[in-house]
Order: sequence, then C-alpha cells, then structure tokens
Amino acid sequence: MRKINKLTITSFCLGALLATSGCTKDFVDINTNPLTSPAKEFDPNFVFTSAQLNYTGSTDFAYDTWRGNLIYSGTMMQGLSTVISYWAGDKYILNQDYTTAYWGTTAVGAYIEQVRFIVDVVESTKGLPHYANLHNAARIWKAVIFARLTDLYGDVPYSEAGLGYYEKIFRVKYDKQQDIYNSLLKEVDEASAALTTTGDVIKGDVIYKGDIAKWKMFANSFMLRLAMRLVKVDDAKAKEYAQKAIGKTLASNADNAIVKHDRSGARVTQNRNSQVLLGDGGQENYYVKWSNTFINFLKTTNDPRLGKVAVTKLWLTDAAKDEKGQNPDFNATPAVQKGMPNGKDLGTNPLYAISSDPSYTSFLDYSSPHPAMITRDGPTFILTYAETEFLLAEAAVRWGIGGSAQDHYNNAIKGALTNLGQYSDALNVSDADVATYLAANPFKPAEALKQINYQYWAHTITLLDFYETWSNWKRTGYPTLTPVVYPGNATNGTIPRRFPYPVSEAAVNGEFYKQASAAVPGGDLLSGRVWWDK
Repeated sequence: MRKINKLTITSFCLGALLATSGCTKDFVDINTNPLTSPAKEFDPNFVFTSAQLNYTGSTDFAYDTWRGNLIYSGTMMQGLSTVISYWAGDKYILNQDYTTAYWGTTAVGAYIEQVRFIVDVVESTKGLPHYANLHNAARIWKAVIFARLTDLYGDVPYSEAGLGYYEKIFRVKYDKQQDIYNSLLKEVDEASAALTTTGDVIKGDVIYKGDIAKWKMFANSFMLRLAMRLVKVDDAKAKEYAQKAIGKTLASNADNAIVKHDRSGARVTQNRNSQVLLGDGGQENYYVKWSNTFINFLKTTNDPRLGKVAVTKLWLTDAAKDEKGQNPDFNATPAVQKGMPNGKDLGTNPLYAISSDPSYTSFLDYSSPHPAMITRDGPTFILTYAETEFLLAEAAVRWGIGGSAQDHYNNAIKGALTNLGQYSDALNVSDADVATYLAANPFKPAEALKQINYQYWAHTITLLDFYETWSNWKRTGYPTLTPVVYPGNATNGTIPRRFPYPVSEAAVNGEFYKQASAAVPGGDLLSGRVWWDK
C-alpha cells in the first residue's frame, strides 16, 4: 500500500523567497535579529527545506546525481550498465569533472548546495529555545550530509566547513575520517535524545512533516548505519552504537525517510534520477539498462521484484524521450527480462562491442527500470526500514545483540519487496509472494553475512541509491563482483574504492589539500581507500 505524504517543496521554496524579500519599515527592523524572537522576516525552517531537497541532488540539472550516483556508483556496482561513452564509471575511467561533481564547485555540489544551508540552520538556531527541535533535526541532517561526503572521499572539511560567515574561516582543514565518524555518532545520538514532542514544530521538514517520533526512529536507524561502517576498524565502537540504536529504529515501511518530489517546479523540485533516466540531457533513457549482474541475481532466486522493476521495449528508438515517448505496451514479463553486460561500447572491437556479445539481440530486449520508478514526481529514498533490518540482522550475527538474526532478515526481505509500492501501486508485491520467496530462499546462518549483504545490495539498487550500494559493498565485500577490464581504465582493472579530491582544491585550499591528498591510503586515486575501508 502506498503511504507517502504529498511533498510541498514548491510552496516551501516560494515561502523562502518571500520570507527573504520585500521592504523594511525602519532602522529598528533592519537591525533586529529575527531569530531571537518568533520569525518575522526570516524563518530557518525554509533553509532546512533546501538542505533536505538538495541532498537528493543538485537543483542544476541533477549535476551530482547524474555523475556521482548514476554514471559512477550505479555502473561500478553493476546495478546499471551502459554503452554511452561519457559514462566513465562503467569502464573505471577517471573523469575528474565527474568524480568531483558531488564535492562540487562554487555553484553546484554538496558543499555549496547542502553544507552551506545545513550549517546555516545549525548555527543560526543554536541556543534558541523556540527553534530547539529544528536545531536538533538539523544536527541530524548535517550528519547525513557529511556521512556521504566522507564515505565518497575520505578525509574532508567538516568541523570548519560552512563557517566562513560565522567564524571567518575561509581556508578549512580536512578532518580525519575517524574523527568525523566519532563526531557524527555523538551528534546523532545527542540530537535524537534532545528532540521533544513539547517543543517547536519543524515546519520546513519535507520528509516527516515535523513528526518527532519518526525523527527519533530515523536518527537511531542512521546511527546504526554509521556504526556498521566501522566493523573493520573499530569493532567495539560499532557494537556500542549499534546497541544504542536497538529498539528505537524504523518500525515499518511507513517510517521510511522519503523525499516525494514535485513535477511542477521543473529541475528544482523534480526527481533527480528521473531527470537523467528519462533522457533530459542525452540518450540515457535508451542506452542505460539494468546490468546483467543485477537481473541475473533476481532470476536465480525467482525474486518477485523482477516483474516489478524491469521492463523491455520501453523506448522503441533512441530518438524517443521522456515519459511521452515511452511505449505503453512495454513488456514486464519476468521470463523475458535481460540485463546488459557492463564494460561494453558501441564500437566494432569484438572484445568490447555490445553487438558482439552473445546476449545481444537488440537494445529493445535489454531491461530498463520500470517507468513507475523514474517519474518526475517520484520519491527519493533516504533510508528505509528494510536497510535498517538488514543491518540489525548483521548486528545479531556479529555480536548476538538485538534479537534473532533470522527475524530481522525476514523483516528486511518483506520490507525490501513491499516498499516498491512506495514508487507506485503498480509495483506492489503481495504478502503471499513475499512468503513464497522466503520459503524458497530461507535465512542460512552459515552464510548469514553474505546473504544479508547480497540482499542489501539488491535492495539499494531498487532504491536507485547507488551511493549507499557502493559504500556497503566496500564495507562488506558483498556481492562478489567480477571487475570490468577496459582499455584506459584507471584502476588496473579493479573496482574503484573512492573518488579523488578535486584538483581545484590545490588552488583555493592548497596547504590542507596537499596534506589530505598525501594521506590517502593507496593514493589520491580511484583505487585509494577511505579509512574505514580495510
């Protein structure tokens, strides 16, 4: 059943513009801090909205999502496959403009579109009782933003980032990833505990509409994810914070953290993945397909998701685009679904040409994401109940805490299969199909970590959250993926482990950039590693 609150991003954005414009009446109004009393000219709730929305991707044509989530993470993790030449991630080729897109520039990317806004909310509401809940929710969201940044790059500007206005810091140090994680865990734990149902209403919250109980569940679930990142480098701390989260996490798909997009605001409010996969910027709609690794995984276990997430013959020519160009008679029959192999191109060399691959018949016969997954007003999934239950299952296996690993695993499978209905009712998987799948594919204690994390991989692929797919693969080594070997690759034929730092940092933040670049294990390369990736 589909249960997603209607997002009012457009109204929030309009409100933010109105709240920061208009004439002032006198000198007193000009020199009064609006945050020290109930907001009059300015409300930080609207800035919080921007920080949430921009986490789903840049407002500038999905700049970071296109490059970081889809071109690199999606193909490296063999969720997606493509023959488009500029999709460098499919072949492990380094395009520094693309690998630094998430970090960003002075106009787009995480630091200017996410960090700037969330630091502003945290700093401007500090010590103000009438914004206490907003302040603590912003602390949690700040952790969400920086967790992805450090997972992608390693050591990054954190403690001093975004403080140019408040503390006049313009050349910022790179914090060690270990220190960042220690801080993130502490911040999320403390901020969650400080949220109260008797405090201010978080009006700018486009995810939970100010529901404090759900914010607490989200915070604890996110703290669990942070904790599990550390299992290879600080097992004791991982267990400590996983234990703190137990019993306080997301309880069902109704609690999933979702941004529901709005097609009326064009690129600013529409779903970022959808803009790209509908072909707004090229021919991605026709030439980007599900990877055969992913499709074959679903087929080998007779997974009911196969008939929901994959279709053939969605666009009949490479000139067709957008939702209007889709073939209404697409084929969702599970038996005909076929993934496209990674590492192929449109050339003539039989080693790499897709037309020379034994699987090739026509591009129409390779599987695309179901059209209901890539609508302009569709959801972006931030964190789900199923992800959380998979992590709880792993915690139970590793440390014997939090109840039965099998129960958590079964809960996770049900959540992962049925949450597809949050895209559209057309993708609903029935409870009967879930039961049949679990009966045929029961939890196996002897293969628990492998089984849990293969499923985590498949689930995050169906969420189109390839950043998380990549991070969990680095953490666990599951699934076992066969690397692509393609001429000109930057990793000697191994799957990349991180994004290199922007070379532009050498000019604007040279001293700190050089220190951080020199400290990357394995070098500041696609093949280098972040601290927790042992």
